[in-house]
This record gives sequence, structure tokens and C-alpha cells, in this order.
Amino acid sequence: MSLTSARRVPAPAPSGFQTAPSRVWILRHITGSPSLVASSLVVLVVLSWAVAPWLFVSGDPLYGDTSMRLLPPSAEHWFGTDNLGRDVFTRIVYGAAESLRATTLAVAVGLVGGSAIGLISGFIGGRVDTALMRVIDVLLAIPSLLLALMVVTALGFGTTKVAIAVGVVAVASFARVMRAQVLRVRHSPFIEAATGLGMRWPTVLVKHVLPNSFGPVLALAAIEFGTAVLSIAALSFLGYGNPPPAPEWGSTVAEGRNYLATAWWLTTMPGLVIISLVLATNRLSRGFEHRQGER
Repeated sequence: MSLTSARRVPAPAPSGFQTAPSRVWILRHITGSPSLVASSLVVLVVLSWAVAPWLFVSGDPLYGDTSMRLLPPSAEHWFGTDNLGRDVFTRIVYGAAESLRATTLAVAVGLVGGSAIGLISGFIGGRVDTALMRVIDVLLAIPSLLLALMVVTALGFGTTKVAIAVGVVAVASFARVMRAQVLRVRHSPFIEAATGLGMRWPTVLVKHVLPNSFGPVLALAAIEFGTAVLSIAALSFLGYGNPPPAPEWGSTVAEGRNYLATAWWLTTMPGLVIISLVLATNRLSRGFEHRQGER
């Protein structure tokens, strides 16, 4: 037996198969943690409400029967009824679509805007970096809710404009994280090699710097999703969202605040749904951060 035959080195697997261990790790990580399983179920249920609410409720979220007003939670009305006799659970299920649409828009605005600023600032450096970071520092110095109120006041009322305002607030956080990652990657050997081969800087930025800097930004997006849910609900509670009788979560809580002594379920039930979704997304984001750390 020759030495070469005794020490055969297996050929590397094709690149298409390299994602299989990652998928197996994710499944094992989720199923091995009861909190991750519960968080995933909460997110899936709320997403199902948003996609197909008619599969969970058969009533109309805008229809009310005054003879059934302020009924407590029961087998017929899981979350009770409001002061107009509308089923609270039906309104929450139908409100999931509007709330999640606004939240997704807010995260997208913050992710795209903040990533672009952080990418340019960290890669170019110099005076451009200094100027952009001073603007980001000003945004971070203003309390987030106050800044969102300023933006939505300038844009006008409505859920879409509330989502844009919340996204503008999130731009600063995404920009700082992306800039930090770009500064870490910018002087890596493969970046210097790509530059030395004559590759133009926009190509280096898009093909090399961005993919290697985007992992922590995605983890931040998962965290910001829960923050955006709270911020949008808070602004809707203050009356900046769509006007009644739109079944938004924040406005649903606001409608029940005058009945806290006699009908606690009007604020407690939608509040619990909001809290559950925020905690679930935060737990999933921590799991994603742990995965990014191991990589």
C-alpha cells in the first residue's frame, strides 16, 4: 500500500451542499430550546392572522351589536366585546395585517437607509465619514418617540406615515452597526486583493464589503422589528394612525382606556398580543445573534 493511498483526502463537497449543516444547526437550535419553539409559534400565528384572517374568525371587525356591548371574555367571544359590541378578538386578528405591514415598512426604511449611510461612511472615511456620523449622533441624541412624533407631524397622520417616521428613527442604529462592520472588513486581505486586481470600488463595495458586513445588521433588524411594533402601537395609541374604526392594535388599546374599571379586557387582551409578539421577536433575534457569533 502506498503512502498516497493510505492518506486519501476526501474531495471537498460542492458549494451547493455547504448550507445543509447551517440548516440542520438552525433546526436543532430551535427545537432544542422551548423558548425558541414558543417564540416561533407566536410569530407564525400572528403572520397567519395577517395573511389569512378569515381562517381564524368569521365576523366583521367593523360590525357591532350594541345589545352585546362590553361582554367579558367567553367561549363565544374569546377576548370579549367592546363598547360598540364588536368582537375584540376579530379586531385584533384583522388588525395584525395593518400592524405588520407598517412594522415591515418601518424596518425596511431603517435597514435600507441606515445600511446605505453606514456603508458609504465606513468605506469612504475622511470628511464624509465625519459629516455623516455627526448627523447620526444628532439623531441618536433625540429621544426616539420624540423624533418619531416630529417626523409624523411633518408628514401627516396615517399608518403608512407613522411607519416611515419609525423607520427614520431606526436609521441611526442601522448606520452605526453597518459602519462598524465595514470598518472591520475594509482592511481585510481579500478586500486589498480585490482592489489590487483593479476592481472598481463600487464593485468591491457591493460584491465583497456588503455581504461580509450584513450579518449583524440582519440581527439588528430582528430586534428593531419588535421595537417598531411597540413604536407604531404607541403612535396609533396617541391618535397618529388611521382614524377609527380601523382595527389597529394601538387604537384598539386607546379605545378601551376609558373602560379600565369596568372592562379590563379591552386594553389587556390587545396589550398581551403586542407584548407576546415583541418578546417572541426579541428571543428569535437573540438566537440569530448567537448563530452569527458562532460563524
